[in-house]
Amino acid sequence: MSMYHNLPTNQELHHLDADHQFYVQHLIRKLGSDPFVGHRAILSVSQRISLIAESLLFLDPFDDAFPNLHDCMFVLIQLIEFLISDYLVVWSRDEGFDNMLFVEWVTSILHARKALKLLESRNGLYVLYMDRVTGELAKHVGQVSLLQELNPDIINILFH
Repeated sequence: MSMYHNLPTNQELHHLDADHQFYVQHLIRKLGSDPFVGHRAILSVSQRISLIAESLLFLDPFDDAFPNLHDCMFVLIQLIEFLISDYLVVWSRDEGFDNMLFVEWVTSILHARKALKLLESRNGLYVLYMDRVTGELAKHVGQVSLLQELNPDIINILFH
């Protein structure tokens, strides 16, 4: 998980190929079945998406690091989507479900979506993909009554 939590700088990303990203994503996805790991992975990855979005906003598209950041963005968004669709309902049934951490990572996902909207003129696919993730999140939250009782402001934004 530390590979995505402490993602490399633009220069280091050049050396991180798609196969490695896929394997790390798969590993985090499997480890994410544990709620402790999964919640924190979603929080960390969604925060990283916001940082990459900000970097892409000011990065020259012809910079050598741009394609790697672009690829990394999709892998990170996909990881969040997998964790939500695979485990959110299961996690919510756990007695130790951390409501505060859930609210924190939902807020972070919504913040990441907002950060990606700034890139919409450059690449609308980020926004479309993140909207798909938040739609998946809303669908799963709608299935679990316990999750609907959490912070009403966040739930309203999620379903809006």
